[in-house]
Amino acid sequence: MTQIFKTVALIGRYNSPEIGDSLLSLAKFLAERDHPVLVERQTAECTGMSGYPTASLEEIGEQADLAVVLGGDGTMLNIARSLYTYGVPLVGINQGRLGFLTDISVGTMLDTMTEILAGDYLSESRFLLTVTIRRQGENVFEATAFNDAVVSKGATARLIELEAFVDGQFVYSQRSDGLIISTPTGSTAYALSSGGPILHPTLEAVVLVPICPHTLSNRPIAVNSESTIEILLLHADDARVHFDGQRHFDLQENDWVIVRRSKQMVRLLHPFGHSYYDMLRQKLHWGEKL
Repeated sequence: MTQIFKTVALIGRYNSPEIGDSLLSLAKFLAERDHPVLVERQTAECTGMSGYPTASLEEIGEQADLAVVLGGDGTMLNIARSLYTYGVPLVGINQGRLGFLTDISVGTMLDTMTEILAGDYLSESRFLLTVTIRRQGENVFEATAFNDAVVSKGATARLIELEAFVDGQFVYSQRSDGLIISTPTGSTAYALSSGGPILHPTLEAVVLVPICPHTLSNRPIAVNSESTIEILLLHADDARVHFDGQRHFDLQENDWVIVRRSKQMVRLLHPFGHSYYDMLRQKLHWGEKL
């Protein structure tokens, strides 16, 4: 039988040696089915796993047909940003907390991987954001975000002041703790806790969510994902922009934060029968009796 995915990479949450047993179980499972296995180098070092070839994320992007990520959503965000340019599909096994992106349980992972390797899966493409910082007419920094880009105050308690533009059109000025620019993927993360809407992953939209705005009429707004969003920082004693809560860049007054949709997509594979709404009910405890 022709293998849909031949070489499979295993990537685990960093500094989590407790995932070693799950990784080893997956590696043996794959090897028994004649799949060449690559273990991400830092994952192997952290867990003490040996007996399988190791590779950097760049080498995994170039050689793997499928990457299996063991960890939480933070791990998946990091790996997605690292591998999206290579087009490697990702499968997430949850060894974290909520698991909106890593939706396969450890207890069912071997049965689920059997189905996925046989071609019984749902494929989903999600977009990322490319964020550029422009200072005095020059681009000084660029990064990618899968969940969100967040313009926010730093260590000081004072509000920041900003202006928002969409496709060159002025939207509003704002005094607040910050502004979240979120993809549908990120709509169940920081944006949700700040009062933003949940966007289905298939929506071609980006949502702007104010963080503790001084004026209560500043509400979340969704715009087309093909729009160019520009944020002008008018005043701040200490401000920065965060990318998926994992990287940041310090901002200065009169900096522009320019957000566009990335040209490439992240491809996630889910078990056949996966339902986004079932997942929301489970993770957010909808319908449970109080």
